[in-house]
Amino acid sequence: MGETLKRIWSAGLGFLAFSSLAFSGAALAQERTITVASTTSTEQSGLFGYLLPRFTESTGIGVKVVAVGTGQALDIGRRGDADVVFVHDKVAEEKFLAEGFGVKRFDVMYNDFVVIGPKADPAHLAGGKDVAEALRKIAVAKAAFVSRGDRSGTHEAELRLWKEAGVDLAAVKGDWYREIGQGMGAALNMASSANAYLISDRGTWLAFRNRGDLAILTEGDRRLFNQYGVMLVNPVKHAGVKAKDGQAFVDWLISPAGQRTIADYKVGGEQLFFTNATN
Repeated sequence: MGETLKRIWSAGLGFLAFSSLAFSGAALAQERTITVASTTSTEQSGLFGYLLPRFTESTGIGVKVVAVGTGQALDIGRRGDADVVFVHDKVAEEKFLAEGFGVKRFDVMYNDFVVIGPKADPAHLAGGKDVAEALRKIAVAKAAFVSRGDRSGTHEAELRLWKEAGVDLAAVKGDWYREIGQGMGAALNMASSANAYLISDRGTWLAFRNRGDLAILTEGDRRLFNQYGVMLVNPVKHAGVKAKDGQAFVDWLISPAGQRTIADYKVGGEQLFFTNATN
């Protein structure tokens, strides 16, 4: 074999070896992917589109999101089909922990719920801060109201608020009360087309474009506080949980870098989520 041919042959072998290593590295990077079961508000508000690339850039870990209602997200965690749950119904989260499905719960951030309705305001809510009074007025007027009806954190909060308002939904609801079994975006779209009232998290409302004739009519009641928490799914319950990389996501969310990233996310100059991580 001539000297030139030997050099070409050696270079080819070197390229093949390098390509093999590069391919292995890429495959390894792809394998470092976790599944996060989360609420639709973190997805539809645009927060994850802003947050997750920065987490991946920092850690090399990709994130696949399953965005559903909080109740469904926790059920996904119970089945071991997610590595992390990131949701907003503290009562349900603490039950998840008590059942042994979560390792430890951390506060991450909060925003609030608001009562949205048509600017014409047939139930006369505008200007009030008492959410219980607002719901009583809607029930008395039998004004069109859209409920997510999907066991989400927002839906559970809505049901608690009706109860606090002293309204027996089973007794009074009729055609005016529309349960759709869908996420926040779909509920807002329906309310916009039907000029109906509904309860929304503020983050999704601020990111929502198809507002039609809707506006915030009731806000500021302490009962509208909306806390988000994150938990690693317990690998003792489900051996397939990617505990190391899942915990890295939890740790990053509550770290100064993660908290700063969440706080930096804004729509139209307005901050959507406010950080309050506990360590």
